[in-house]
Amino acid sequence: MTEPTPVRWAIDLSLLLNAVKGAERFPVDIAELVLEYSKSRYPEDPVLRVVGDDLPGFDGALMKARGGKPGWGIFYNNAFRSKGRINFTLAHEFGHYLLHRKAHPDGFYCSSSDVVRWESEYGQIEHQANVFAANILMPLDDYRRQIPQHQRVDLEMISACAERYRVSLIAATLRWLGYTTRRAILVCSRDGFILWAKPSTTALKSGIFFRTSKGPIEIPSQSQAAKQDMLVESRSGVMHPAGVWFREPVQEMTVFSEQYDFVISLLTLEDRDAYDPSEEPLEDTYDRFMNRQR
Repeated sequence: MTEPTPVRWAIDLSLLLNAVKGAERFPVDIAELVLEYSKSRYPEDPVLRVVGDDLPGFDGALMKARGGKPGWGIFYNNAFRSKGRINFTLAHEFGHYLLHRKAHPDGFYCSSSDVVRWESEYGQIEHQANVFAANILMPLDDYRRQIPQHQRVDLEMISACAERYRVSLIAATLRWLGYTTRRAILVCSRDGFILWAKPSTTALKSGIFFRTSKGPIEIPSQSQAAKQDMLVESRSGVMHPAGVWFREPVQEMTVFSEQYDFVISLLTLEDRDAYDPSEEPLEDTYDRFMNRQR
C-alpha cells in the first residue's frame, strides 16, 4: 500500500477539521490535533506530549519516548515568543511523525533553517515536513479566498493571513508566492547581504531572480532593506525607479524580523507578458543558498 504524500495527509486532516470544527476553524490548534488524531489513528504509538522545552539551537524536535516505551513527544523551543513560529514548528514536527517516524526511529531535531526553507533541494525530508505544515495550516482553497491569485498585495494583507493561520510572516509570504500570478520575489537579508530569495513563478520566468554563483550579493544602498540601522520599516511599500533592485521599477515592502534575525523584503513588479529567454535562470538564489548548506 502506497503511503500518503504530505499533501494527501494535509487534505485528509483538513477534511476532518472541516467536519468537526466547521468553517470558523482557523487557526488550527496543532497541539490538540496531534494528540487526538495520533491517539485515534495510532493508539499503539501515539504522540503523548506537545510542550515547550530547552532546545538551544533548534526550533523543534520529535523524540521517541524513553526507556523503550511506545509513543512520542513533540517539543518546541520555549525561548520563542512568536506563536506563529511555534505553530508552524509543531506542524512541521507533526509532519515528521506522520511521514518519517518509521524510517527514523530516533526522531528529529530541526533548526530554523529546516523550518524556513521549503525547497526540496535543501533536503527531501525537511521539504516534505514543510509541505505538510503549509498545507494543514494554510489550505490553498482558503488562502485563495483571502487573497485571489491575481490580486495586488502588501505586507499588511499577508500579515492578516499570517494572523489568521497563526504562522510567521515568512511562511505566509512563501505560501502566497506559491500560487500567485503576480510578479513578486521575497528577499531575506542580513548585515547588508542577501541570504536567500524566492521568486514567484511568473517573476522567475521574466528574469526576476538573484544569482549568487559569482559570490555574495549586496543589497542596494537605496533600498529600504539597507536602512535597517535607521529603523525604517514600510509594510505598505516604497516605489523605487528602475535601476535600484532591477532594470524596472519595483515596489519594496520591508519588515525587520526579530523572529529569524532577517530583513524581509517583498518586491513586487508590474505584470509583463514577454521576457527575454536569454535571461532564464538555471538556479535562483534560494536554491543556490540551500545547496551550499547541504
